[in-house]
Amino acid sequence: MTDPATGADASRLWHRLSGTSVLLDGFHALKHAVRFGAEVPVAVAVDRKAALALAEELAPDVRDVLDTLLTEVTQAEYAALVPRPHPTAVAALAVRPSREANLARLARAGRTAPVVVLDDPRHLGNAGAVIRLAAGFGATGVVTTGTLDPWHPTVVRGGAGLHFATAVERLDVAELPPGPLFALDPEGDDIRGVELPDDAVLAFGSERSGLSAGLRARADRLVALPMRPQVSSYNLATSVAMTLYHWSLTGGAAAPGQDRP
Repeated sequence: MTDPATGADASRLWHRLSGTSVLLDGFHALKHAVRFGAEVPVAVAVDRKAALALAEELAPDVRDVLDTLLTEVTQAEYAALVPRPHPTAVAALAVRPSREANLARLARAGRTAPVVVLDDPRHLGNAGAVIRLAAGFGATGVVTTGTLDPWHPTVVRGGAGLHFATAVERLDVAELPPGPLFALDPEGDDIRGVELPDDAVLAFGSERSGLSAGLRARADRLVALPMRPQVSSYNLATSVAMTLYHWSLTGGAAAPGQDRP
C-alpha cells in the first residue's frame, strides 16, 4: 500500500484510481471501511491532526491505521477530489470487494443471518440507510434488483462505509440467494406471528410500486408489518429495521456486541 508523502502525490494517485475505486466520503465512512477490512490505497484530510483527534475520541481501534493512511491536503486540493465536500473534510478511495467473494457469502449453505433484498429500489439514500441497518444487525448481505447501483457514491455515503461489513450486490430475481423467501406485503400474514429463520431471504418492494410480479411469484410467504389503518406505508429503511428486529427476537441473532461465527 502506498503512503503518499504530499498532497500533490495523493491527488495524482487519487485521479489515477478514482474511476475504479469506491469513494469513502467523510471520516465515518473511512472509519467503518477500515474497521471491516477494506483495502484503502489513498486517504486525505484537510486537517490531519483534527481527523486523528476525532479517531482518538470516536474510533481508537483504527487510529493507528488512519495515522498511516491519511495525507494532509489543502482545501482546494480536497475540493477538487470530491463532488460534495463532507463536514469532516476527510475522504478516501477503497477497493471494492470482488463480486465472486460476495456471491460466495450470499450463497453459503447454513447461513446464520438473513439476506435483505431490495426489489427495484429507486431512492439512493434509502438504499444506503438499509445497508447501514443490515450491517448493524449482522445480516449476511443486501441485494438489489433493478437498475439502482448499490455501490453508487450516494448509496455508500448513506451507508457510512458499511458496505464493507456485509455483502452488497445487484442481482436479477432469478439469481437471488437460496433460502426461504419472505416478502413484505400489506396483504401478507402478520409478521408478529411468523418466525423468521436465520437463512431467510427478506424481500422489500420499491418505495413507489411495491413488489414486482417476478419476486412475488418467487416468494415462499408474504408477511406484513403491523400498521394503523389509513396509514399508507412505512419508509423503506424503517420497514427493514422492523423486520430485522423481529428476526433478532425470533431467530438466532447474536446478542448486541457479540460477533457471529
